[in-house]
Amino acid sequence: MYEYIKGSVEFIGPEYIVIENGGIGYQVLTPNPFAFSQFEKQLMTIYVYQHVREDVLALYGFATIEEKRLFEKLICVSGIGPKGALAVLASGEPGQVISAIEQENESFLIKFPGIGKKTARQMILDLKGKLADVVPEYFPNLFQTKESEQESSFAAELEEAILALEALGYSQREIKKITAKLKQEKMTTDQYIRKGLQLLLNG
Repeated sequence: MYEYIKGSVEFIGPEYIVIENGGIGYQVLTPNPFAFSQFEKQLMTIYVYQHVREDVLALYGFATIEEKRLFEKLICVSGIGPKGALAVLASGEPGQVISAIEQENESFLIKFPGIGKKTARQMILDLKGKLADVVPEYFPNLFQTKESEQESSFAAELEEAILALEALGYSQREIKKITAKLKQEKMTTDQYIRKGLQLLLNG
């Protein structure tokens, strides 16, 4: 299995490029061949996926390792083959594709060629929550957003609980003593209040 080919881009066509290495020209299918126009006749690295079938032996190539990883994830989805995955990568920004999967945005996914409602749903079922380890550097903030939102939500719940405890007559000094213990758990406002009362009553 090839990981990448380092060579010069000698030809750019509508569906593929040809990259020469060691006197051999490799035909490489890519999402958008014309994106390599600026690299024509230049030395570069193409990350490749070798697809082998009884009647097919093809190389699919990508400018970044992250695009290759996303491609490999897409072809694992029932109903999406290499050409379908290539079309998805060619038609939309990878970040938008991942965001649509994470947000279960079927209406965005069915815009891609060959992706119907059933396949879009399958993409979400198979890939949601499973792409952070594939492209962490490529989309550094995409998978942190939900975690940040959750942390903010728990902080707001705790703040409401503290205000409720103050309304019940407990001093800020008393509440401050138990705040560190409350922060160790992630709960709803009511659960924070009950836990806080338990800690206060137990001294």
